[in-house]
Amino acid sequence: MLRRVRLYIIYIIGVLLAGCTSEPEMQVSFPISICLPAEEIHTPMNRLPGDPGTTEQFLLPNYIYIFIVKQKPDESWVIQQTITDVLTDEDWEKTHYVGLLPTMGDSIYRYTKELNLLSNPGEKFHGHVYIIASPAALTFTPITDIATISTEAQLLNEKFDTNGEMQAALPHIYSTPYNLKVDDQYYGFFSFINQKVPHLNLLLYHVAAKVDIKWYVPEDKRIDRETPDNGIRLTYMKAVNLFDGYAYCFRPMEDTVTSMLTAGHSILINDNNEGLWWEGRDYFYTIPYIVEDSPDYFYFPLQMLLCTNGTDPANAYKATLNLHIDHTSPFVPWLRADFNINSKLAPNGSSTQDVNWQ
Repeated sequence: MLRRVRLYIIYIIGVLLAGCTSEPEMQVSFPISICLPAEEIHTPMNRLPGDPGTTEQFLLPNYIYIFIVKQKPDESWVIQQTITDVLTDEDWEKTHYVGLLPTMGDSIYRYTKELNLLSNPGEKFHGHVYIIASPAALTFTPITDIATISTEAQLLNEKFDTNGEMQAALPHIYSTPYNLKVDDQYYGFFSFINQKVPHLNLLLYHVAAKVDIKWYVPEDKRIDRETPDNGIRLTYMKAVNLFDGYAYCFRPMEDTVTSMLTAGHSILINDNNEGLWWEGRDYFYTIPYIVEDSPDYFYFPLQMLLCTNGTDPANAYKATLNLHIDHTSPFVPWLRADFNINSKLAPNGSSTQDVNWQ
């Protein structure tokens, strides 16, 4: 099951007529309407993740980076213009979506601004639009000054830093996946050659995958609180060695490594919370880095530390779930991991399990 939470961006591209044909350049107008599904923003979550009616809370983007790429006949794709903008929550208004998408009439938050693209009079070219949006300013590499990018090939190799405070921003970062196609063509394509009035309806997608974790101790294995050593209780759970390096902006399923990470970001899920001893559910977002063991075997290794019955976390049991991933998909997956604990976990023990992704 793919989770496709979307940020809507609708471009309508129209030509502004030049007052004098002798002018060296003209402007192409980009009236832009940036929209988010309203039910995802600032909505309280009163149920466990996955329960009927649950709505996650996603932040409005404060930083947007737009790259317009052009190709003249018989030439390569080059960057025509790079546009960056800083947004505030006050710039967004709640309204209803009007457009060609099947979400007609849905409640949305919308930010509107007109942008201009410089072009020579009558210039004919094809174009691509790439966008990445984030609640926090992004640090890019290999060239931190994104204005110096000159070709589409460079742009598609561009990465952003996910370390430190950016981990908290991961659920709220969206971009245009480069391999999402409509009729065998990149879905962000427009043309000033064979389209009289080019237009685009773009949807942006998450760059981070949702990891949904459930755990359960069978009732007949559970402890009596008065005699806690007679049964099983899960007293510690932590996700470790999560990706915290530089991730592709527009190739979210291609952060590939040769072996699973041995260091990285960690997320504490349970630290001897009595209410979570026997069952619970939690989720987090992470860059779904992929291990390639063979040409047809790709997986994301979810590494967990687990303790039962008060074992010292320094001697935690190490469980790895190799979650199989379709690395050719343009969309990051919703990854699910179930832990059914039927016996006490040996200190410093370990196991690896292959499971299918969803």
